[in-house]
Amino acid sequence: MPPIKSRIEELAIFGGKAAFDIAVHVGRPNIGDRRALLKRINDLLDRNWLTNDGPFLQEFEQRICGLIGVKHCIAVCNATIGLEIAIKALGLSGEVIVPSFTFIATAHALRWHGVTPVFCDLDSSTHNIDPLRVVELITKRTSGIIGVHVWGRPCDVCTLADLARRHNLKLVFDAAHAFACSYKGRMIGGFGNAEIFSFHATKFLNTFEGGAIATDNDDLAAKVRLMRNFGFADLDTVMTLGTNGKMNEASAAMGLTSLESLDSFIEANRCNYHLYQQQLTRVPGISLSRYEEDEKCNYQYVVLEIDEAVAGISRDILDDILWAENVLSRRYFYPGCHRMEPYRTDEPQARLRLPQTERLAKMVLCLPTGSAVSSAEITAICALIEFIVKHAEAVKERLSMKPIFGHPWRSASSQEPHI
Repeated sequence: MPPIKSRIEELAIFGGKAAFDIAVHVGRPNIGDRRALLKRINDLLDRNWLTNDGPFLQEFEQRICGLIGVKHCIAVCNATIGLEIAIKALGLSGEVIVPSFTFIATAHALRWHGVTPVFCDLDSSTHNIDPLRVVELITKRTSGIIGVHVWGRPCDVCTLADLARRHNLKLVFDAAHAFACSYKGRMIGGFGNAEIFSFHATKFLNTFEGGAIATDNDDLAAKVRLMRNFGFADLDTVMTLGTNGKMNEASAAMGLTSLESLDSFIEANRCNYHLYQQQLTRVPGISLSRYEEDEKCNYQYVVLEIDEAVAGISRDILDDILWAENVLSRRYFYPGCHRMEPYRTDEPQARLRLPQTERLAKMVLCLPTGSAVSSAEITAICALIEFIVKHAEAVKERLSMKPIFGHPWRSASSQEPHI
């Protein structure tokens, strides 16, 4: 276990030795049974079937359908392509209402297809899109709503579905965080017109890189399958506009191997979450976002809200100090999509209708978890946070005398994983 700091001079940001010799990441990949994976890799090599709806891909899709209780699962090369295909297949156009507090891909997938994302504020208690604010943004140009199940905590699905029905809008859920989670006892995947999962390497269940579109709509599923493969209906008949969104056999093999460890991955996340919860309770100004324990949950994100007025230190300073200690915390989803290009230039005043998003984007900090993070490492991270908050005034005074510009310890070579 890394040594506990006893004086602020020992903090790495002031020249002390970093608490961790090897960087501890948010989103370090979970790896299942290597032997099972390598056996599958050898099988697919022996078959010489590397992509194009191979047996592993078909099995992976079927396993997901059975697990989450949907009629159709169409695996794709990544979740961004999944969003784009769903947007195209559903005929979304004009404007689509979407939260700004999300990964940029949610907005980019719309804009890439010429659809304008209209950013909506969030519910501060759930961090999800606020249906009350959605109503205010519906216009004659609105064709749909995209809800995002942030941290795997479900949106207010029922209210959003009612809004979509009353206004004749399409409803899509970005479920990148929410695989193996439930809403009112029903697994996420079958709500709205379609839901899109991410199986990126940083997700608790990964296919190296990948995603999936889940739906109970037969016609939509058939259209999505065509679009995933350039629009081909058979060897030489193209029926519709399409792209190359296929998942390959190696990724599907990793997905099947990951599914076999699903329960152990979730249990590791759950234990980590409760350990953080237990050890950070006594730290003033640090609150841990809670999960609904009576729902199925993957616990894959440990999300702090830093109340600077109580903690005595800002989220950004805490983040800087942790990075210097080789704890690569993440400021998801700072600064909000509306403050990124091209949206910042398109609508510079969007922030005025997004007060909760603006507030939360300055408070949230995600900490490392997953099967690659040990309980000793978590205990050390919590002790470090407690020490920083306890000595907040002295830390800020020391920083004011010798300002730290930017993040000198951060570089491309740190190989920080993306969400």
